[in-house]
Amino acid sequence: MIVADLSPEQLRNRLEGTGLRLRTGPVVNLIRSKLPLVAKGVALHYAQHSIEEDSGFIDFPVDIRLPHGLRRWFHSQVFFYFDNELPFSPLSANQAFPMLEWGLNWCISSHCHRYLTIHAAVIERNGKAVLLPAPPGSGKSTLCAGLINNGWRLLSDELALIDPERGDITPVPRPVSLKNASIETIRRFAPQALLGPVVHDTLKGDVAHMRPPIDSVLREAETARPGWVIFPRYAANESARLTPLSKASAFMRLADNAFNYNLHGRRGFETLVRLVDASDCYEFSYSRLEEAIVIFQRLADSTLSFE
Repeated sequence: MIVADLSPEQLRNRLEGTGLRLRTGPVVNLIRSKLPLVAKGVALHYAQHSIEEDSGFIDFPVDIRLPHGLRRWFHSQVFFYFDNELPFSPLSANQAFPMLEWGLNWCISSHCHRYLTIHAAVIERNGKAVLLPAPPGSGKSTLCAGLINNGWRLLSDELALIDPERGDITPVPRPVSLKNASIETIRRFAPQALLGPVVHDTLKGDVAHMRPPIDSVLREAETARPGWVIFPRYAANESARLTPLSKASAFMRLADNAFNYNLHGRRGFETLVRLVDASDCYEFSYSRLEEAIVIFQRLADSTLSFE
């Protein structure tokens, strides 16, 4: 069964009752909430995701709630609960669905230590994955959204899960978080993309989520081998440029972007070494998605030359 098989009333009843057991890649989330914004967001963005049986292991039990008592009438806020604990501060009530998304990212990056986890978007073409590690404001999510609307498969917008034993990358195809100017950029560039409502005045500015492509969700159990590590940077009014990067520099920057590198110790070091050895490494600057698409296509087809 998938989320789209449930009527709005059935989905609401699950969320408000025993919870919705939602599979996202390798994990099962038990989501509870009585908030309509959460139900609408889940129905829109997770329509093709699988619902697990009512018995079985749960990785992350989460709940998006209003304050108790009189506070709910005087403070329009929502709380994110993980296993009945509050890991961070509340947000405005209109940010209920973004809070769920940010909370699920936190669950994986803080607890899913069977993987080496890197803050990066990950896409795949022809069996090979591109890691796009970058800080906020670099244009990572915009580039990711543009590429997955042009033939690339989404593995994740935020988290690269590297299996230390096999060295491959495990998908977590969830909604792509777009911020500020990138929202309209993607609306114009990919009018077929399905975006949710814009949520204003978050800590990250204006935020809207884009539903992951159906094919990416259907292939969420299909891992990918690393092929490229590319550090993107949005550069206004500049032509797209792909510049080779030394493997030593790529290694250090990947380690800086890893959530649990130190926790893995020697195994983390060896995992990153294998990842970098298996990948061509670059820096990439761009201002127009049209140019970026051409360069990444040539990269996937192995027709790009720097001579």
